[in-house]
Amino acid sequence: MQDNNIELLQPQNGQPAIQPVTPQPAVQPVTPVQAVQPVAPVQPVAQNAQQQTPNANLQQASAKPDISTNDIAKIDNSRERVKNPVFSYRYTIINGVGKKETGTFDAETENDVRNFLLSLNYQVLEVKERSKLDVDIGGGKFSASDLSFSLTQLSTYLKAGIALADSVKILAKQSKKPAIRRSFYELVYQLLKGESLSEAMEMQSKVYPKLLINMVKTSEMTGDLPSILDDMAEYYTSIDQTRKQMKSAMTYPVVVLLIAFGVLIFMLTYLVPQFNSLFESNGATLPPLTLAVMSVSEFIQNNWIILIIAAVSIVAIIYYLYTHVQVVREKIQVFLMHLPVFKDIIIYNEISNFTKTFASLLNHGVFITDSMEILSKITNNETYKRIINKTLENLGKGDSISSAFKGEWAIPVVAYEMIVTGETTGQLGQMMEKVANHFQTLHKNVIDQMKSLVEPLLICFLAVVVGIILLSIIQPMFSIYSQVK
Repeated sequence: MQDNNIELLQPQNGQPAIQPVTPQPAVQPVTPVQAVQPVAPVQPVAQNAQQQTPNANLQQASAKPDISTNDIAKIDNSRERVKNPVFSYRYTIINGVGKKETGTFDAETENDVRNFLLSLNYQVLEVKERSKLDVDIGGGKFSASDLSFSLTQLSTYLKAGIALADSVKILAKQSKKPAIRRSFYELVYQLLKGESLSEAMEMQSKVYPKLLINMVKTSEMTGDLPSILDDMAEYYTSIDQTRKQMKSAMTYPVVVLLIAFGVLIFMLTYLVPQFNSLFESNGATLPPLTLAVMSVSEFIQNNWIILIIAAVSIVAIIYYLYTHVQVVREKIQVFLMHLPVFKDIIIYNEISNFTKTFASLLNHGVFITDSMEILSKITNNETYKRIINKTLENLGKGDSISSAFKGEWAIPVVAYEMIVTGETTGQLGQMMEKVANHFQTLHKNVIDQMKSLVEPLLICFLAVVVGIILLSIIQPMFSIYSQVK
């Protein structure tokens, strides 16, 4: 027994003793070690990838499905922005054409400005921090036409496969307005730092509309930036066309009124006084109309400085109250919205802009509450702001959108019924588009009617004013003629 045990132990430690156990040849191909070995190298690669993700750029991080990593990246970026405030610098460069050019740029450090300008192939002559007295003149927000053109161009570049930062850089180089060029360059600067386009725009919230920022933010979540840029370009194109129609409708009346006012002042301050001396020298009997015109002429000549100061002061006070006092602004707007001609123009324009913007937000997946908050910041009409705030309160209580519009004098019945239909059918966005198109057509028709109506009315007004002054001069002439006879 002892010898048998020794023989059993030896095959386990020695290779030759394994041969008697050959009746199991199928065990060798199915060795689990061989199946596991190809998988083993994956572990260090995954570890290396996890170690490299904090150093990756923002676009690579956003492409990963790990939400916690994105949240940490956003927190780190926000902390970096707090620790590194942005300063404004003025630079002097030699541009690509060989001309000296000066401008301003916002960045964290002076070296950032230099490196950014050098990356644009400019020769940097000087970069210094701006003083408190160095203030930009002009600038402000983009106009609707500028936004329409820029968004169309940006969408075209992206569809052609050009990177986002390079596309914005092309927009900056082809822009002729310094304020717009500076804004685009700051977008490129933030994009190269790893910020998203919506975050870069939000840093310039005074330049870019809140609607555009939110729509770009939505496109970044859906991954369809070019199509939303096209939609926003079409939106701002329609807004620009509406404003141009308003300007063209008001240009003729304003010009005629200015000419009439100039002719009136000329006749009262130059022509009437000459005839006044003629009438006094000939002892003519002056009728009441002539006496009234002479009194007005004399008053204007003696107090023209006071009248100018009073007129400028009144306009300045009304403008200040309108822009800073909400109650005054609302009263003026309500008064204009009840005038026969201006009523339809203002209401149709507000309804068209409201429904058009609302439809664009809904069709791109923006929540109704967020859409209403954006709409309340877009409109400048206090009446519609009140209605939108009422809608937000009703939504918080669980009521429908249409309940806030019911019975409002500033909401046409057609618009209210279309909102109710959209809520009932679940196609509120499509209904808002139809309402926008309908009231945009009505707005255009009203403006055309006003233009055709205002022109003859102004001509009649000018004829009446000049006729009264001429009549006041001609009447004493008959008295002088009768005395001569």
